Amino acid sequence: MPRVMIARSFDGPEALESADEPTRAPGDGEVTISVLASGVNPADAKLLNGVWGRNPSRLPLHPGSEVSGVVTAVGPDAVGPAGPITVGDEVIGYRVSGGYAEEITVAATSVLPKPAGLGWEEAAGLLLTGVTAFHLLEATGVGDGDVVIIHGGAGSVGFAAVQLAKLRGARVIATASERNHGLLEAFGAEPIVYGDGLVDRLRALLPDGADVALDTVGTDEALDASAALVADVDRIATVAGFERAAEIGAKRLGGGAGADPGTELRMAARLPLIELAGRGELTVRVARTYPLAEAAEALALVGEGHPGGKVILLP
Repeated sequence: MPRVMIARSFDGPEALESADEPTRAPGDGEVTISVLASGVNPADAKLLNGVWGRNPSRLPLHPGSEVSGVVTAVGPDAVGPAGPITVGDEVIGYRVSGGYAEEITVAATSVLPKPAGLGWEEAAGLLLTGVTAFHLLEATGVGDGDVVIIHGGAGSVGFAAVQLAKLRGARVIATASERNHGLLEAFGAEPIVYGDGLVDRLRALLPDGADVALDTVGTDEALDASAALVADVDRIATVAGFERAAEIGAKRLGGGAGADPGTELRMAARLPLIELAGRGELTVRVARTYPLAEAAEALALVGEGHPGGKVILLP
């Protein structure tokens, strides 16, 4: 039977264990995927830590929301966002539940075609960060000629936002540690060091201020600097710093309390993002891969906050 990683308690990633579970046959509008790579994300740790509830009826927990692999079985009416799905298709699954597995049965509406030129690891790490970055840009109306500050430009969401903003014709200033400045410059951004004096450094670079600020790190520093440089608070958005964002009136996006989840917008963004990645216009950085059995170690690296790109499990 296929291996899966499950947790029988809400005791965090350390509670994960390997188990053999039969894969459910696909029903109407479902497909089964032989998983070749699984994305690891902070949201997986939140699930395992009971951040979104600790109802015992939900146990055992099956983390993992994004995968790539090959379709091995289809149910009736298995039609995805790009059309009918057939056995043998190379696909990306997002959003799914239970992606830390060798095989998974999911709704066809969560299954999209993988471009031939996109690797399995990159494909499994594309969509969660991609749709989050897309939501940030859409919520603040980033367009041609805008001056955009992106806090955490070398993180997975920030790096996607840098690329998407440049594709829209924006000038991008990205905060990052010095070791990542070369990377950001290579992708068209102007890097700037975060930390003490950030507002002064930004004002020196942008004497007329900025049009938009996108926060992916959630620090008070990032949001306070955003408020100091951007006159229109409706064009400041965060996916992490909800408390300070509420205080300054900035937009809160994602899964936090009071935030706009943007579910329909994010799901509609999946195919365009895949097309960009397939054409080489959107790059996914893979920092490290782990065997499926080492999912807890993978989550520990993600939890440190600076993995240097996406972390991927290889079943």
